[in-house]
Amino acid sequence: MKLVSALRRGSDPISLSFLGVTFTTGMAVALQVPTLSLFLAQEVGVRPFLIGLFYTINAVVGILVSQWLGQRSDLRGDRKQLILICCGAGVLASLLFAFNRHYWLLASLGVLLGSIAGTASPQLFALAREHVDREGRRADMFSSVMRAQFSLAWVIGPPLAFAIAIGYGFSFMYLASALAFLVCCAIVWRWLPSLPLPAPLGDRPKVSSWRDRDVRALFIACTLMWTCNSMYLINMPLYITRELGLEERLAGLLMGTAAALEIPFMLLAGHYTARFGKRPMLLLAVLAGVIFYGGLLSLTGERTLLMLQLFNAIFIGIVAGIGMSYFQDLMPGRAGVATTLFTNSIRTGSILAGAIAGLVAEWWSFHGVFVVAAGLAVLALLGCLRVRNV
Repeated sequence: MKLVSALRRGSDPISLSFLGVTFTTGMAVALQVPTLSLFLAQEVGVRPFLIGLFYTINAVVGILVSQWLGQRSDLRGDRKQLILICCGAGVLASLLFAFNRHYWLLASLGVLLGSIAGTASPQLFALAREHVDREGRRADMFSSVMRAQFSLAWVIGPPLAFAIAIGYGFSFMYLASALAFLVCCAIVWRWLPSLPLPAPLGDRPKVSSWRDRDVRALFIACTLMWTCNSMYLINMPLYITRELGLEERLAGLLMGTAAALEIPFMLLAGHYTARFGKRPMLLLAVLAGVIFYGGLLSLTGERTLLMLQLFNAIFIGIVAGIGMSYFQDLMPGRAGVATTLFTNSIRTGSILAGAIAGLVAEWWSFHGVFVVAAGLAVLALLGCLRVRNV
């Protein structure tokens, strides 16, 4: 009942606009990302090495651009204008991918515009944090509800993206993504608040930076968690089909089940964090991750793999639900940088996962990838133990 009451208190127009933009930006991204490798292979016609290079360039540029914009936003304030610029860049990037098939133009201008567009999400969460702080409301709960909207978009977006790309072509799919970004621009311009800096620069209290021990330990732990998750997403379809001899559809069923189960755990994480604190909740999440990856080493049946997704959902749902606000609490007054650090832990994890999963699978086996993931999950658990509770 308390959870329902908290959700109802967040039903004012501004709060609904935050949720609407989160869902719509999530849809715009979910329409693009799952089909990107297929687009590069079929439409642009490049070999696998250039596809991998594109992902690497995209991740590195995304980290640099988002971190730079995050620092500037904390100094200049008024994140609303920056979110508008980011959504506008998303429209331009979608149009470029819709009508251009030149690899290096996509890997340069396309990646740059996409990286600016990708900064909209962390800036949106940073603005939401500042808004709820001014309203005197619980940031953890609202952040979890917003993150659930993003996850909901990823439940709907990928199958819709494949359906549009297969049925109508990639150009139509990218035009749909451009339309989603345009809708975001309209909602941001009309309803999101324009907030000044929380305090004059000279009057701000001293805050933690990424050099702080707790912030650094949390970043490393989150990076390890997202590395495990990305390794799972990369490796699972091949592991199921080539080593277990199961049907391809099972991979989609496993991922869809986990994505659907994540949403209630995100909401529950935001609700119970006020009672137990962020550190115990995060430790619970990583412990569930250790159980999940340990289970993958011995469970090979279709039914048991589906049941195991419960632990995967607890793992990712709680980390995604409170991880961002954990950084924000450790770095008061620097919501932009804090939110971007969390986002960049995901991107850094993706870079590491691609390299680790590829090398381990080639030199050892697809099953061996999960052995490494289980070890990284244990290291993440040890890293979380070094972060103070907030």
